[in-house]
Amino acid sequence: MQEQLPKSEPSTEAQIAAATIGPVSTLNKPIDLHPYNPKWPSMYAEFERQIRDALRSAALLVEHVGSTAVAGLSAKPIIDVVLEVSDSADEDSYVQALERQGYILRIREPDWFEHRMLKPPGMDANVHVFSQGCEEIQRMLAFRDWLRTNSADRELYERHQAGIGRSYLEHVQNYADAKSDVVREIMSRALRAE
Repeated sequence: MQEQLPKSEPSTEAQIAAATIGPVSTLNKPIDLHPYNPKWPSMYAEFERQIRDALRSAALLVEHVGSTAVAGLSAKPIIDVVLEVSDSADEDSYVQALERQGYILRIREPDWFEHRMLKPPGMDANVHVFSQGCEEIQRMLAFRDWLRTNSADRELYERHQAGIGRSYLEHVQNYADAKSDVVREIMSRALRAE
């Protein structure tokens, strides 16, 4: 298998459309960042409970990631969850069980770690699904853990995302893409510290 790297180039309209299941949502406005909300961990806990109830032992790992997982950090009020399953390309092994809970499969990226993303009902969250042992899971956790303990990089990241968030963006993916350089910079420090 060819080694895959984190995304480094901005996503094109065609890439966004190809990865999206159903209609492509447009943002067409700046990102709305909120001050840290102490309710975010309990919101995550509800998603974890739903996922574990639906998948049982098929859910190898469920973790709160992203900015809402870092106390004190401003964020889009969207809970990011990483879910590790045996094989994320084997959608039959987990998607139907989550759909019975009201989750909707919205993203399929076979060329990027076989990533899948589902949205839950009623609350704003992204459930990112990767295969067992995928290095992207470890990067997400390392980045979260580093920001939890390194105030200088947490402040750098917050300033950077606030600057991007004030820009007029067509898609939420444009916001994620615009953060990639600072994420790589911070991630290099986090990985050196391990």
